[in-house]
Amino acid sequence: MSDRYMVEPDLKAVKELTGSGAGTLKKCFQCATCSVVCPLSGDTRPFPRKEMIYAQWGLMDRLAGNPDIWLCHQCNDCSLHCPRGAKPGDVLAAVRRYSFTKYAFPKFMGKLLGDAKNLPYLLAVPIIIMIILLASIGHLNIPEGEIVFSKFFPLFYVDALFIAVSMFALLSAGIGVLNFWKDMNKSSNLWVPSMGLFPSIISTATEIFGHNKFKDCGVNKDRYNAHLLVFYGFVGLFITTNIVLVLVDFLHVETPLSLIHPVKILGNVSGIALFIGITLVVLNRLKNKDITSTTSYDWTLIGMIFALVITGFLAELTRLAGIAFLAYPIYFIHLVAVFYIIAYLPYSKLGHLLYRTVAMVYSKYSGREH
Repeated sequence: MSDRYMVEPDLKAVKELTGSGAGTLKKCFQCATCSVVCPLSGDTRPFPRKEMIYAQWGLMDRLAGNPDIWLCHQCNDCSLHCPRGAKPGDVLAAVRRYSFTKYAFPKFMGKLLGDAKNLPYLLAVPIIIMIILLASIGHLNIPEGEIVFSKFFPLFYVDALFIAVSMFALLSAGIGVLNFWKDMNKSSNLWVPSMGLFPSIISTATEIFGHNKFKDCGVNKDRYNAHLLVFYGFVGLFITTNIVLVLVDFLHVETPLSLIHPVKILGNVSGIALFIGITLVVLNRLKNKDITSTTSYDWTLIGMIFALVITGFLAELTRLAGIAFLAYPIYFIHLVAVFYIIAYLPYSKLGHLLYRTVAMVYSKYSGREH
């Protein structure tokens, strides 16, 4: 006989979920249609029916350390076929947002990023830091002569700032992911390793780089192209940034690079891919607004990605056109957007890349995926 335990509903947790995108949660009457139609649900640990039960009772301890909420790619086949309009896809998205707050380090950062009202304060941080830095080196004025962004914000200081920001993000992400892994171990009752850890990592990486799971989606297949472009757009920009770092700091190559330089081409192509991808994300969400809810949490990140790409291209175009009074301020805004994306990655929706990856590895390693 299995152990009995008393279930006590957490009304505060339920209210928190319904307020962050799971407003249809109470419509669910446990018919299990969602688990049946989901193309990604496993045979032995189907979702999202059990997650809907946990969410209705506010059993957040059973949700936060549950890797299945991350195996969901929000295809929304479940939401389309739900006879009650409970939108399980939205509920799981709300649970994932809760997870960002739970595993955030430091804790207050998760709460700040979880509320769109805090956006002005979050943007104020990089603005103030960079103004103080520029003032300390006497570079608050717009330089005269040929437009070279390093004359305005020396690359040494840019590199130092963003290396520090990246280290902070990596530390925060590492602590959050480690605690997430520990909670998955505690909550799992099916620890039957089906493959080694390293093969699990390789298999997961293969799926991510091919976005294979998105191909299994039925209702929302358009998300495949959108997310693939966004993913590789970011990958390309990451590679570009690090190559430039090596070229400038170690090989002492002068910037700006020529438009026909391979690294410049990679950066521009990656930027275009990211812009097209995030535009497709928006169009897809608008097209499927009846089955997918888009919260202010989602729109904030979408807006910041647009700001990142648009200011990047505008900075390049105004530099080429010789419009200094526009080029330098736009470049400053671009750096603010870069700071936001990197520093707040562990707490924003981009954190999916971390937690979903870890959940996929764990599911393969523990035998939960099948």
